[in-house]
Amino acid sequence: MRVLDIIAESIRTGQAHPTTVLNALIEAENAGGMGAIRQVERQLNLSTHALRARSHPHTELAQAWLNATRAYLITQAELKRVA
Repeated sequence: MRVLDIIAESIRTGQAHPTTVLNALIEAENAGGMGAIRQVERQLNLSTHALRARSHPHTELAQAWLNATRAYLITQAELKRVA
């Protein structure tokens, strides 16, 4: 999944622009629907815990990606509920 490559590179370099985050999540949804976003969320959850256990310097960035993914899931669910 391309979005996981984008996230991995972002965490490796320690940088993420908000537009990059949103575009990556939109791309993942377009490619695989909300199931793909939930898969990204699960992977980020596991990865964040692993990074935290190793005291990785970019753990907070991984957590930010996870929070953004969860916010995207909630927002999309709300939009579908209202529509």
